[in-house]
Amino acid sequence: MSSSLNRKKPLILVSNDDGHRAKGIEALIEMAKPLGRVIVVAPDEGCSGMSHAITIKKPLRIRKHNRNDDVEMYSVNGTPVDCVKIAMNQIIKGIPDIVLSGINHGSNSSVSVFYSGTMGAAIEGCLYGIPAIGFSLLDYLPDADFTGSIKFGRSILKSVLANGLRRGVCLNVNFPAIPLDEIKGIKVCRQNMGVWREEFDKRTDPRGIDYFWLTGHYQNDEPDATDTDEYALANGYVSVVPVKTDLTDKTEIRALAKSLDTNIECETETAEKEINPNYSFE
Repeated sequence: MSSSLNRKKPLILVSNDDGHRAKGIEALIEMAKPLGRVIVVAPDEGCSGMSHAITIKKPLRIRKHNRNDDVEMYSVNGTPVDCVKIAMNQIIKGIPDIVLSGINHGSNSSVSVFYSGTMGAAIEGCLYGIPAIGFSLLDYLPDADFTGSIKFGRSILKSVLANGLRRGVCLNVNFPAIPLDEIKGIKVCRQNMGVWREEFDKRTDPRGIDYFWLTGHYQNDEPDATDTDEYALANGYVSVVPVKTDLTDKTEIRALAKSLDTNIECETETAEKEINPNYSFE
């Protein structure tokens, strides 16, 4: 038997925050299947906006789903992060080669990375020391077209499987909601500075009790910047943002220690390392 046949297929753990029935997770399965053995562990219902939430007040239950392919699929009555944790502890034997989350129905660019259940699952994989990618498409429709996402996402996935990621770094990938032939390519960029300005739609129920629906809009604080994910997406590119699990601002440690008049000497880097310029998504 040839060495290529003996070579072990990468083990790919897939999750999301839209639930195991979402079209986006099937698109992610289609993207990943040619590249390895896929195990899906996803919420049993939508969990958008869950960020890194975990379930601590009720027991978790796992349900296995029969499929017509060689993909193992399980659903869990918990959050996206619960799914990654329970997959690692109860379902998967060994360590996955990569953790994938998505493809989310809707953007997770800019500050949305803090609210995203999609990125929560990817970041949890990163906390295990496993390369991880969160994928999102800027289309909230349940029947969104994932053709471009599958093609360009597979290119990114191939690169990460081949080259890995620095420990403590995962990728936040967003796809513009345009036809495949209109996508110009992939840009590695930084997170746009912006904020969601929340608004609440106040209503009153038949008993006279007020209730509120969360709404709001995104405020772009860098509308003229050309090196951000928001700019890339607005101009027809797939955005790739390296995300760190270490939230420490190392450039501020010494200045803060001085302003607080502490006697602690902090040995740390004075500047962040640059994004690897050799990333290749051919």
